Order: sequence, then structure tokens, then C-alpha cells
Amino acid sequence: MLQPNTRWIVRKNDEKAVQMLSDKLDISPLTATLLVNRGIDDPVEANRFLHIEREDFHDPYLMQDMKKAVERISRAIQDQEKILVYGDYDADGVTSTAVLMTVLRDLGASVEFYIPNRFTEGYGPNENAFRQAADNGVKLIITVDTGIASVHEAEIAKQLGMDLIITDHHEIRPEIPSAFAIIHPRYDDTPYPFPDLAGVGVTFKLAHALYGSAPEQLLDLVAIGTIADLVPLHGENRLIVKKGLRVLRQTERPGLAAMSRMASVNLAEANEETIGFTIGPRLNAAGRLNSAVPAAELLLSEDGETAELLARDIEQLNTERKDIVSEITKEAMEMVDTLYPTSENHVLVIGKEGWNPGVVGIVASRLTEKYYRPAIVLGYDTETGKAKGSARSIKGFDLFESLLSCSSLLEHFGGHPMAAGMTLSISDVEELRAQLNFLAKEQLSEEDLVPFTDLDAEASLSEISIDSIKELDMLAPYGVGNSKPRFMVDQAVPQDIRKIGANQNHLKLTLKQAGGTLDGIGFNLGYLADSISPDAKLSVIGELAINEWNNMRKPQIFIRDAGIRDWQLFDMRGKRRPDSWLPLLPKKNVYFIVFRQQTIKEFPLDAAESNIKLIADSEEAKQLMIEGKSIVLLDLPPNLSLLEELIEGKAPDRIYAHFLHDQGQFFKTIPTRDHFKWYYAFLAKRRTFDVRKYGKELENYRGWSKETVQFMTQVFFELEFVTIKDGIIVLNQVKMKKDLSDSPAYRQKQADIELENVLIYSSYQDLKQWFEKRVAHPVNHEEEVDAWT
Repeated sequence: MLQPNTRWIVRKNDEKAVQMLSDKLDISPLTATLLVNRGIDDPVEANRFLHIEREDFHDPYLMQDMKKAVERISRAIQDQEKILVYGDYDADGVTSTAVLMTVLRDLGASVEFYIPNRFTEGYGPNENAFRQAADNGVKLIITVDTGIASVHEAEIAKQLGMDLIITDHHEIRPEIPSAFAIIHPRYDDTPYPFPDLAGVGVTFKLAHALYGSAPEQLLDLVAIGTIADLVPLHGENRLIVKKGLRVLRQTERPGLAAMSRMASVNLAEANEETIGFTIGPRLNAAGRLNSAVPAAELLLSEDGETAELLARDIEQLNTERKDIVSEITKEAMEMVDTLYPTSENHVLVIGKEGWNPGVVGIVASRLTEKYYRPAIVLGYDTETGKAKGSARSIKGFDLFESLLSCSSLLEHFGGHPMAAGMTLSISDVEELRAQLNFLAKEQLSEEDLVPFTDLDAEASLSEISIDSIKELDMLAPYGVGNSKPRFMVDQAVPQDIRKIGANQNHLKLTLKQAGGTLDGIGFNLGYLADSISPDAKLSVIGELAINEWNNMRKPQIFIRDAGIRDWQLFDMRGKRRPDSWLPLLPKKNVYFIVFRQQTIKEFPLDAAESNIKLIADSEEAKQLMIEGKSIVLLDLPPNLSLLEELIEGKAPDRIYAHFLHDQGQFFKTIPTRDHFKWYYAFLAKRRTFDVRKYGKELENYRGWSKETVQFMTQVFFELEFVTIKDGIIVLNQVKMKKDLSDSPAYRQKQADIELENVLIYSSYQDLKQWFEKRVAHPVNHEEEVDAWT
């Protein structure tokens, strides 16, 4: 067997709905399956989803307070009142700031922006910043991607004679700030039809209202913030990103052009992954390590030289960010393994002095990915006694609601069900850990703590082609709520399995199934090559793509995980050097089986650390439990029956057959009955034969080995055909007919020959078949519940 790394959950197909959608829209069943499994089974709705760019943006005035906000901003522009755009330090906040600054400058406003420093001011609006704004003559503050929790700051703005317009998308708490206007897609029973906008999406709606039409030239920035903030990519967000990627591919913004050059990215080919893995992290890096102001200035820059300088600084910050994240992640994992093991903690809450609060969210994500537990990672400031950090969650555990239950311990917090940020006293961290673990144990079952992979469908190789894969692109852009399709290819025959890459750490193979073949590549899965036996039926999951190389185009699958349901046989016979194959064995659940004590000395195994099992008799063979284990048969058993008793009716995952033996003990010539007949006649003619003196001549004359002559002589002795004394063989008068099988030596040798033929000289297929008849098997695949779902 080969156990996959996660549970695979394949969505069940509504075949009638799939066929209807396929017929109505003239699309492949594969594409129709994906639509139905995403809850889109109405042809009109499906057509709208596939061609979202044909849709219009929603009326921004459906949002509560939009008209009021636009009138106030228009008056401020007309009267040249000072306006302050107050943003946030992540990519969503930075793009929101750049969008609104661009709009207000374009409309002639007297406007500046302010983004708080994560380390000295923390998240969201703060009183000191508002007082500074008032001192600078600001009359109107507009928040972007922040502010919905700023009850105190709203009161301060009033006291200082400033109007406050809040645009935000974060969770709304019971107490609402008393602001001049609040623009929020979920605010106060708003009739706005799409609640899942990012902060930059809300800012875009305000821009739409201020201009009187949707400013699509800003959609490159809006798409960046939307993807970077991990909001669901359906509805209006899908429209934003679909159109925004087209604008991004043609953008003339000096800042984005400079950033892409630094990252060696071709913006003309940009997609959602370009934003998610290249642009977004770099915009975030500035606010994570220092101030996010340079990131906003980069997006707003109008000349190439300034943009180049800013992009270079941000690229350096991003490199530093990677190094810091790696170091903290290493320390955090050591802390989990030694102090807060997952066996005792449903929620991981860890912190340390010196950890940068700006990157702990990334570390939390890595902990969640590795341990599959909700994780909170905190940076401690012992001078202030405060702990600041970020959290990431897993399905089934609502972080925001859980933190709300612990709000008495938190000075500040905010976020979503799957991610959050917080500030608390270091002295309260232990209590926070205890309360969250209590809540998690109530909410999460043991199954909830096992990582899973959602799969869109099972695909047969006959369905996979260049055309069907190209058609799948109609479902892009992918992201939260519209994940990149992942498929399972089940029970295919792997061929041409090999490791590739400079460090041999990637896997390359070809899958064969009735109806076709498919190339597969698994990055960082090279180790699997040693876990796939020659006749295995391999199941894989991954994303489909088109591989273009040397002007050839072929379908391929990027393998993310793999599994084999049945037991496997690995043939290690003839591999004399243990160091060439022992390192390839599984690290866990392995039994090394030996039938002779001296065999242990032949292998570089530490008896104290290795599960070496010496099988000396039938009872030990029967009692050894090997279910779910990999067993390594290091040497030959004394007989086949002992090996049968070891495996009969049991279900090992893998059998590694090495069967170390002494080649010197085997016959060069196996004596047949004709050999015995000739030898008997030879002795009959002579009556006596001095085997010590003339044995070598006999061997040379007949082409026999010394062992052959000795063995036949022993058989004749046991049958009382001869007597032997001092090397002289004397033929006896035989009074009754005897068969060769009456000799114990002959019977033993026949058993040895059978043992050798079955275990040593057999082909791989013959040996597999011998084991196949004896090991236990699961029920037929057609009747079983998928073992990985």
C-alpha cells in the first residue's frame, strides 16, 4: 500500500445535471461536472459564470450611506477641504489607498494618505493619528479596508470636528462606530447584493459612485487587492478579477512594471497566481517588516526612476521577509514538537520574544499546513508586556467567533472565520491557549483534525485531452470559493517512473489506463518513486495542465498526492549491498524479519532502534502481527511452511523480498533420477569405491560437483544401499525395493529446491503470485467505500 498524505474527498456527481448542462451549453462533461459541483447547475447561471466579463457591476448606491458619502466627499473637493485617506498595511489596504488616492487626485481633491505602522501603532485607526490629522487641518477622514471596529476613534473624530467616512469589509461587531457614513457590503441590512467584497472592492464601489461609472482602468489594482486578501472569487469579485487581469496584462503603471522586472515576471502573461505568489507578497512585505507607505507610493508613482528605487527596496524587504519567516518557522515547529504537541493541543498558541509581529501570520499558516491545527503565533514585547500576533484556522473552527468568546483577554482583535489578528498581555497567553483548546475540543472531532483534500471529480484518462483542459480555463480565475480544479485519476498503471531534478527530488511518470496515457510530474515528490512497485495500480490527485516543450503540446497532471490501495511486493533479491536499498525503505512501521541469528550481523541495522524480528519456529511466525506493516524478509526461511505461517491470512502493506543466502551451498548440478541410476550402476560394477581417492576423477568424468556426489552417496546410505567407512563406499545387497523419497536427505533437498525455486529463482510475477494467494485482501474496489474519502 501507499497511504496518501491527506483524506481525499471526491465530490459526488449529479450525472443528470452534468449531462443537461453539457448538452445545453455545448461543453465537455468534465467542465459541466466542475460547474455542478460548485453549485452552478442552472444553464443561465452557468453561462453567466463562464462569461462573467459580459456582466455589469452592481449599482454602488445600493450600499448604505453611499449617497451620503459621495455628497460629503464632493463638497470637500469643491471647498478644497483637506482629506485624509486612512489605509491599512496589507496588500488589500495598500491597493485600497492607491485606488482612492488616484480617484480623489483625479477629481481635484486636496488629499494625502496615512497608513499606520504595524509595530508602533498597531492595526486600524488610532487616536494619535486622528489628533495629528486635525492639527494638520484635515476636515474629512476616509478609511479604506479598516475602521468598522473603531468606536473610540470615531468619537475622537467628532470631538476634533472631523467627519469620518468608513469603508470596510471586515466582520461587524455589535457596537458600530458613530461615523458620518459607513460603506460596508454587510452593513445594517444593506440591499447590496454581494457581501464578499475585499476592502479594495468596497473602495472601488466608492470610486464608481464618485465618477458616475465604473473606473475599469483601476481594476488592475482592485484585482491585486482582491486576490491578495483571499476573499471568495465568485460573483462581483470574479468580475473584478477577470477584468482586472486583462488590465494588469496591459498596465502602464511604472510601479507595477518595476516590481515585475525585479521579480522576473512577465506582466503580459499575468494571472491570479502572479498576484498571489509574486505581487501580493511583495506589497505585504513592506508593511510586515517596516512601513507600508513605500508600497502605496510604488503603486502611485508616475515616473520610472522613482518606481525603480521603490521596487528595489521592496524586493530587498521581501528577501529579508523570507529569511525571517524561515527562521521563525523553524523555531516555532521545534516549540510545537517539544512543548505543545498536537496530541494534547487542538489549537496551537505559541509565542516568543523577538519574533517579528509582521510575519507571524505567514508562520501561523505554515504551522496550520504542517500540523493541521488552528494556530496563533505571537511576538512578545517584554518592555510593554504585550503579545501581538496572527492566527490561521482549519475548516470547522471559526476563529473570529472563538476569539469573540475570549474577548475579555484581548485588547484588540479582528478578522474572519479563517484568519485573525490580535493584541493581548503576555500574561494572558496561557489562559487564551486554555480557553481556545477547550472551545476546539467541543467543536472539532478527531476526523476534523485529519487534513483533507477536496477533489472536484474523478477523471478517466479518456476524458483528458488538450481540448478538455483548454475548456477548463473558462472557469478561471481561481481562488477562494472557486479553487483550481483538482482531479483524481484512479487505479492507473504507472510507467517510466523516475526521479528528476538536480537533487532528484521531483517525480516524473506516465499513467496508463484504458483509453489513454497521461504524463505526470510531482514537485518534491521524488521520494514516492521508491514506494511504487512494478505492477502497482496507482491513484493520484492533482491539477491538469498542458505541457508545451519542443513545439509539442501534451496533457499532463501536476501530482499533489498519490496512493496505492493494495499491498505491494518489492524485489530486492540479488542486491548484495544493503546500503544501496535499505535507505529506500519506509521510516515507520517496518519489521525486519530474519530466520537465522547470524543474518543480523550481515546488515547495518541497529538492533536497539530497528524492529528486528527473529522467527525461530512456527509459533513465533503465527503470532507476529504484521497488519499495516512493511516487512523486510532479509534471509531465507528454513522451509516454505514457516514463511506461509508468517503471512497466511495477514495484511501487510508491503513485502520487501531480499532472501540473503549462501550461494556456496547450492548444487551446480541438481541430481535427477537418471543421475542416481547411473551412480548406482557405477557402484554395482565396482562393489567398492574409494571416494576420497577417486572422487575427483568421477566428478570430472561426469561433470558433477563434489556436493552432488556427496549428496547421492548420503541418500544411498540412508536407504541402506551402501555402507561407508573411511571414505570407502561398499554396495549392500538390497533386500527390498526403496524409493529415493524414503531418504530424509532427499526429501530435505527436494524441499530446499522448491524453496529456492519459489523464493530465489522465480520471476517477480511468480513470486508476487505466490504471496498473493496467501496474504489477506480488502474487498473489491467496486464494493468498498473509498479508503481515502
